[in-house]
Amino acid sequence: MLYPTVQARAANLLYLVIKDHPFVDGNKRIGTLLFLEYLRRNSLLLRPDGNPRLADNAMVALALLVAESEARQKELMIGLILNLIEDDNKGCSDSG
Repeated sequence: MLYPTVQARAANLLYLVIKDHPFVDGNKRIGTLLFLEYLRRNSLLLRPDGNPRLADNAMVALALLVAESEARQKELMIGLILNLIEDDNKGCSDSG
């Protein structure tokens, strides 16, 4: 499997939508929405204690950081996103 965990798929979804510019406008907003919805659908939007995994201002900063990053920094950005969304369930994966 190309992206073996839910977190890896979410991180790459955010990065690729923002960086590949598939839409004429709003790539950061659309990428962020898709990322958060993907996390929600996979029960990862909230931490086990019920608190949000990412604060609103952290999500904005993350989207801007990805947008401003160099293409050669892709793995660094993906790693950063993964560090922010992973917790004790690092091996969490699903069939989809």
